[in-house]
Amino acid sequence: MAGDLMGKAADWAFTKRFRRGGFDWRASRLASERIAEALAEIHAVARHDPLHAADGAVRLLVKLSPALEQVDSSSGALGSAARAAVDALVPVIAHAPADGTVREKWLEQMFAAIQDDDPPYLELLDERWGELCATQEVASRWADRLKDLVQHVHAERRRGRHAFTRSESACYSALFAAGRQDELIALIGSNPRPMWNDLLWVGRCSVARGEIDEAIAFMTKAVNPWTPMAGLARFAEGVLLQAGRRVEAYEKYALEANRATTYLATFRLLSKKYPEIDADRLLTDLIATTPGEESKWFATAKTLKRFDLAMQLAWKSPCDPKTLIRAARDNVAKNPAFAAEVALAALYWICQGRGYELTSLDVQMAYRFATEAGLALGQSERVALRIQTMLKPMTREVRWVRERLNLPASSEAGRS
Repeated sequence: MAGDLMGKAADWAFTKRFRRGGFDWRASRLASERIAEALAEIHAVARHDPLHAADGAVRLLVKLSPALEQVDSSSGALGSAARAAVDALVPVIAHAPADGTVREKWLEQMFAAIQDDDPPYLELLDERWGELCATQEVASRWADRLKDLVQHVHAERRRGRHAFTRSESACYSALFAAGRQDELIALIGSNPRPMWNDLLWVGRCSVARGEIDEAIAFMTKAVNPWTPMAGLARFAEGVLLQAGRRVEAYEKYALEANRATTYLATFRLLSKKYPEIDADRLLTDLIATTPGEESKWFATAKTLKRFDLAMQLAWKSPCDPKTLIRAARDNVAKNPAFAAEVALAALYWICQGRGYELTSLDVQMAYRFATEAGLALGQSERVALRIQTMLKPMTREVRWVRERLNLPASSEAGRS
């Protein structure tokens, strides 16, 4: 089996791209694209040859950090791509039909890569070590191998000395997969300063014993100022869903636990996870999580065609004028009532000094779409009066807007 895999090693296209130092300082985007291409290549092979795919997955993980070592990852995008790769490849390796010799070779290669992982792109691999072992027997062997070192590190910490090992999370994961929960809890208890991710293993042990509420209570008490944002919510939601307690998971933890890169993506993530929750209720619940910033959900409400709600949100709190102007532009003909209201809101927030890098064109477009929509509604005078009211104050921002519209100074200036 091992010989067959060696013969196929040259088949992988991605190996030519992931050479040590193969990506330069500015190649974050290119590296992320190459990771996605490698994942696609591995998943395509997995459909007909899961063993070969797993071997490719190991090769990619081993090459990842050396290939990316020179890349500027300050934006976080590359780190996210690497974490997603680890998350996707662990099941490929764990479920592969590998014999003991092949799997042990894989584990040794990945363990060495973890020790040399700098920058740390393989952090999630440590915590999934038990899964990678695939069997309780293999996991128990690795736990025995790593436990003495971890105990020594904890002893040094109890003496007030700085001590560190990259084997800690892998050891915890192996003990958990081996079913040695009492040893795992005791080992974590010997650490005078356990981190949140360490304490999660104690919570998982309680969950494995069916002690759901006790696990959540323990993790709740463990929260401190250094706890990762939404860490408790993600843990509690996960174990409640696993236990079939969906209503409780949603009402207590889901809104905090699930945050995507955009507000619309957050809505869609939760909608997919909780299809039983009515869309209007879900959106209302999400809006309530951002008091004072309700307008951030404007684009989501508009996309979902909740136009009345979107109009309310446009005025509820400061909203990006450019977003409102685009929404007005797209709806002047098909929904002039909505277009008029959001165009007026855009003009209002510009007059309040809100928005970034606004130009004369932005002001003129907001004015134009408001007046065009008002005309379509037969409410030109009403819209004009609302604009006139907005432009009465003699603030610096309003004077700037009037100048952009080529309007004379407010009559209030002459009376002052």
